[in-house]
Amino acid sequence: MKKSIVWFRNDLRIHDNEALLDALKHNDHIIPVYIFDERMFNTESRFGHRKTGKYRAQFIIDAVKDLRNSFEALSSNLFVRVGKPEEIIPDLASKHKTSYVYCNRDRTQEELDVQDALEKNLWMIGQEMRYYRGKMLYYTADLPFPVSHCPDTFSNFRKEVEKYVPIRKPFDSPTHDISSPIDDIDYGIIPSIANFGLGDNEIDLDIKGGETEALKSLNYYIWESDLVSNYKETRNGLLGRDYSSKFSAYLSLGCLSPKLIFSEVKRYESERIKNKSTYWLIFELLWRDFFRFMAKKHGNSIFQKAGLKAGDIPKYFDKAELFHKWKNAETGIPFIDANMRELNATGFMSNRGRQNVASFLVKDLKVNWQLGADYFESLLIDYDPCSNYGNWNYIAGVGNDPREDRYFNISLQAKRYDPEANYIRTWLPELSEAPIDLIFNPFLDSQETLSRDYNYMQPCVHIKNWN
Repeated sequence: MKKSIVWFRNDLRIHDNEALLDALKHNDHIIPVYIFDERMFNTESRFGHRKTGKYRAQFIIDAVKDLRNSFEALSSNLFVRVGKPEEIIPDLASKHKTSYVYCNRDRTQEELDVQDALEKNLWMIGQEMRYYRGKMLYYTADLPFPVSHCPDTFSNFRKEVEKYVPIRKPFDSPTHDISSPIDDIDYGIIPSIANFGLGDNEIDLDIKGGETEALKSLNYYIWESDLVSNYKETRNGLLGRDYSSKFSAYLSLGCLSPKLIFSEVKRYESERIKNKSTYWLIFELLWRDFFRFMAKKHGNSIFQKAGLKAGDIPKYFDKAELFHKWKNAETGIPFIDANMRELNATGFMSNRGRQNVASFLVKDLKVNWQLGADYFESLLIDYDPCSNYGNWNYIAGVGNDPREDRYFNISLQAKRYDPEANYIRTWLPELSEAPIDLIFNPFLDSQETLSRDYNYMQPCVHIKNWN
């Protein structure tokens, strides 16, 4: 009987999974596999942060547990190990005489290195890999240009693809028993964060991982609450569950298909309402695709200090003391510290918050943007290399922003997006009774009342142009 392996990576779902469906179509038995790559969970980055911090690790663990549950409901199971995929999968393939390894292709360097090493080791035992695409709205084969000629600005990219390139329909989920577990396989135990030295107890995340939760979230945001119809007006919110879709975490691990989101929004538009907000959710998915195409086009440039720019680049420095104040929410700038406290306590931060803390780090503190991007990589439950580094490139002025020297005035941003300082006071309770003018602009504090009366630190830098 023909057997093959389906290697799950950042595609932790059974809906709209072409690799899974093709494997089921051409094999009598499949062995679904997920490997917790020890290099991602047990090592530090070049800047000294854990590659995968506790919140992101918990989110991944939850997603893998849910994927196993999905296979068990289909009378199958999920093979789980901690180690190196390029060593574990060939060993499994050799022992059980499988034919192929089916997987979704990744394009960023660390993932590509693992993929290439696995393919080489499989060739040595006479087996092959079959690659599929499932992370994006658009298939590269459908684009009107090769990826090497993809426009470098989002507006030009959108104009090229939005009106003329169709979005393919999502694949259905398997609905019947797919194949029973193979008797002589030890399918393994899913690790906890304690196994990675990230804490003794499981973390109960505000945004819970897994395909089941992702589909619940999709249904809630679009159909149960109609929140999608106000997305454009609420997307810059800071507090609560409903100001944005919160789909990013599910998209990052592939618990939710972007094509399914697109399909559901289009169905909502036909059955209920079509407006700027429903379009804007699709618009954000286009941005996500754009960053993935940029990563494929420009390769490792997105991780380098100069980004996509050639020649002179802004001078940013590895200022350890200022960076530590930033990441530990000790800058003395309430809006910045509130956002960083949320990140440090939950593994999540709003898009508006991310833009502000990133701008403050690189434009006001003049700290190397790579340190901030690396810290986000460790903590964010919705970390995705293309989106994370693409956005940091953008803010740092070394990416795809057509506007030169984009700058966020933090004081004005706080007044606009947190006008009653409710967000700031939530995360900085020591300022619950502080004067709102000083909360928005601590540089007005000539008498040092924030530090004297409210036990809050003085600003780590003075910005003259805030008002």
